[in-house]
Amino acid sequence: MDRDLESVQQARDYLKRADAAARAFAKTSQADVDRIVKSVGAACTEVAEPLARAAVEESGMGNVTDKVAKNRFCSVDLVDYILPLKTCGVIREVPEAGVTELAVPMGVVAALIPTTNPTSTAIYKSLIAIKSRNAVVMSPHPRATRCIAQTVEVIRAALKKEGAPEDLALSMTVPTLEGTRELMSHKLTAVILATGGYPMVRAAYSSGKPAYGVGPGNVPSIVERTANIEKAVADIVGGKSFDNGVLCSAENSLVCDSPIEAQVRRELARQNAFFVRGPDRDKLLGAMKDPRTGGISAEVVGQSAVSIATMAGIQVPANVRVLVVECATVGKEEFFSREKLSPVLAFFVEDGWRRCCERSIELLHYGGLGHSLAIHSNDEHVIQKFFEDKPAFRILVNTTSSLGAVGCTTGLAPAMTLGPGTWAGSSTSDNVTPLHLINIKRLAREVRPYVSPQAAISNSGRVGQFPEVPAASEVQKAVDAFMAERSRRR
Repeated sequence: MDRDLESVQQARDYLKRADAAARAFAKTSQADVDRIVKSVGAACTEVAEPLARAAVEESGMGNVTDKVAKNRFCSVDLVDYILPLKTCGVIREVPEAGVTELAVPMGVVAALIPTTNPTSTAIYKSLIAIKSRNAVVMSPHPRATRCIAQTVEVIRAALKKEGAPEDLALSMTVPTLEGTRELMSHKLTAVILATGGYPMVRAAYSSGKPAYGVGPGNVPSIVERTANIEKAVADIVGGKSFDNGVLCSAENSLVCDSPIEAQVRRELARQNAFFVRGPDRDKLLGAMKDPRTGGISAEVVGQSAVSIATMAGIQVPANVRVLVVECATVGKEEFFSREKLSPVLAFFVEDGWRRCCERSIELLHYGGLGHSLAIHSNDEHVIQKFFEDKPAFRILVNTTSSLGAVGCTTGLAPAMTLGPGTWAGSSTSDNVTPLHLINIKRLAREVRPYVSPQAAISNSGRVGQFPEVPAASEVQKAVDAFMAERSRRR
């Protein structure tokens, strides 16, 4: 059979199975859902390391240690966060307003899974779908099909053990563009969770279905003159080298305040970051740039700094964690100013936080609008200005952007799908949680009876005359009393 046709047929078959599972699961109680979520999380935690190894072996990206950490982040930290959430039955009552809210599952979630974070994203999307009583059908990146299927088998076994429908989690084994389009646009698909390259995320938005997507990050990390330089550089180098830089929240540029430039450079060297200069810069560009597309070569994505240097023919010490390239402009003319999905960091120097601010805005507009930004500073005024004025929905303060944006080192919701908001064409600016996968039905009782003018005239006993209208001051008193009582009850 033609591979595209096989993929389309598999998408249809899996959607039917998932829809049946979702319908059977839709009335499950909160207690049972939470029991199942805990069991699935525990099962994934037990195999976090084998799944990480499978991901690295199949995709050729990242490293096992950091992928284990990501798997456990999704199977432990995420579970701890979502368990207290109300996603079943009545989730809120507002007696004074006469309103009751009921959680209703959406149905089948179409989930696009990237090759950069395959097993962790599969765990994450499965858990938030199950917590909200939905089913999920995954379309894996072709270079991560086996490890994602392996992850889903673990999840299905845990579901079966708990007496839940196994088909709440399915992953296509024949993923093609045509099959993925069918998955996203099919009538049985309720909502799409799109994580991956911009073309696929754009296709999700164009499918005619509700979609939560995340695009490129291109995150700038600013080191302002009042920062703790040692910690700031450690956060940046650690974040950029984590899993070889494949997280979309990873730092892509360091914007250094000029008075501390010398100290930052020394600290970068001390923390095993290597500045690539002169002819070596051109060699690195040649190794990283895809001559056909002008984008990042797939050969360098998720590779270590030493491996990338070797590909480029550059001699570096064996302990180098990050390659640093000095830049002066942002845009197509400066290749290294873009998202790089590898431990290669652009280095800018600007005089003062306002110039650092302007540079960070340029970087965000060049492929990271709405995503994330990190600011290292001990000046609360500067921090507040970055919070108020920068076009990013996650402003990370004195922490690594890589892990702070996903909620690992911060109090943000743990998530592997980070919405960039309407600035980047997304329907949300949130870290996506199970609450994004429920519809809310509302029961509303009458609290303010409506009296038509005709009825008011009739009840007044004065046919042909309007009822007496109270003075404006009396109306204002009544409104003030009502609002004061409402505030008191809240």
